[in-house]
Amino acid sequence: MHHKRTGGVLLHLSSLNGPFAVGVMGKEAFAFVDKLKEWGFSLWQMLPLCPVDDTGSPYCSVSAFAGNIAFIDPRLLMKDGLVTAEEVKENEFPGSVYATDWKFALQKRLELLKKAFSRLDGDTKKLIELFAAQNDWVRPFALYSALKDHHGKKPWWEWEEKYSHYKSALKHADEFKEETDFYIFTQYVFFTQFRSLKEYANSRGIFVFGDMPIYVSRDSVDVWSNTEQFLIDEDTLAPSKVAGVPPDYFSKDGQLWGNPLYDWKKMENDGYKWWIKRIGAALKLFDRVRIDHFRAFASYWAVEANSKTAKNGEWLKGPGMKLFEKIHSALPQADIVAEDLGTFGEDVVKLLEDTGFPGMRVIQFGFDVNSNSTHLPHNYDKNCVAYVGTHDNNTILGWLWEAGEAERAFALRYCCFGGHNWGEGGFHSGSCRAVIEAVWRSSADTAVVAVQDMCGFGADARMNKPGTSEDNWSFRITQNALDGIDGAYFREINSIYRRI
Repeated sequence: MHHKRTGGVLLHLSSLNGPFAVGVMGKEAFAFVDKLKEWGFSLWQMLPLCPVDDTGSPYCSVSAFAGNIAFIDPRLLMKDGLVTAEEVKENEFPGSVYATDWKFALQKRLELLKKAFSRLDGDTKKLIELFAAQNDWVRPFALYSALKDHHGKKPWWEWEEKYSHYKSALKHADEFKEETDFYIFTQYVFFTQFRSLKEYANSRGIFVFGDMPIYVSRDSVDVWSNTEQFLIDEDTLAPSKVAGVPPDYFSKDGQLWGNPLYDWKKMENDGYKWWIKRIGAALKLFDRVRIDHFRAFASYWAVEANSKTAKNGEWLKGPGMKLFEKIHSALPQADIVAEDLGTFGEDVVKLLEDTGFPGMRVIQFGFDVNSNSTHLPHNYDKNCVAYVGTHDNNTILGWLWEAGEAERAFALRYCCFGGHNWGEGGFHSGSCRAVIEAVWRSSADTAVVAVQDMCGFGADARMNKPGTSEDNWSFRITQNALDGIDGAYFREINSIYRRI
């Protein structure tokens, strides 16, 4: 699928400013769409919108399909007449404007939604029924959520036996009707609010670019209700092998993710139905979807389930083109981007070629003095998405400060930065602009910059440090910082480099 030249901004919904503990799908999100338009961008990239784990990560979720209720805007519930102004006030966050508080947001949103649920009228109930009928993932998700509450949040393999197997749990679904209906309602609200936001963005010429983790969490509705699709022992309910990546740039022990692996044989036998459904749902939500860790479709790293690190594992063959032929025929318009970062072999290169999906290039990875890296802008082909940095990278300024002297000197020369004040950050940082422009000049159809780099922020503003579980996923931008962004500059580079 060919794209015209575009420029985009990476900012997760949670990082938006606003009165609640995380960003929400309300007026601040709509105002951000207006800003993007004003600055000459046509793409808004977000991270996955699914529920997060205890660390705030959206890459290890209890559901591949559900939306995160923390993103629901309480003010819109008030507008619908379901909650009062006082109740909205209780959702306001008294803490820092610079960091998210997932725990506070989720607890308060849950309390609020329960109040709203108790006040539903007949017409809204009909709309919720229709929503559940059109999205067949929502009832299993709601039942899983109700059973998880019933078992004190324990993982599903520790539930009573009649509930730990999906098919037998279904026989008891009526016992949890009220709780299940409540969770269906939360998803109805999430998707209704998100649809309004996306429609508004599209009406202003802004496309929404989403993200999809390749794996799902072991403790998820997806594994619980489709155990046979994963490498999981039906009797012990434990995985035999789990996912991760071997040692690399980010981590000397590799990264042990611990997600169950797919049983690709079984999936092939039923025509990859689950994957088609999943990608179809993502494309309903977004205009374009990035699949994280794409290389695992060619070959994936499998680690024994009892391992402590990901050092010792083996590469196993993934489904390759067989899967994507099925996806192409079921979803011919699917606009997919492949996250192809890291080291990999010919099998991944071939799969990318065969699918025709654009891969990713990240300029920060290109500044090895001794190599002619594919991540250097002069090597980009048109069919790729070029990044100044992703959610897993340091900010430009943070990188410049932490890089070795030779790498930094090469980076500054390469990006035509001639001054001595490379360490200066802020909205007019010369070194940050030099790196952004190097990406914007490239032939890549799509160029993306994180909002942190538009502000010239340092390492303390990065979103995530792979391989660590502390202090991630919490960055928030303030209204002052958004107002400080030099919109005229970004409009200018989008115009000069023909990305408008």
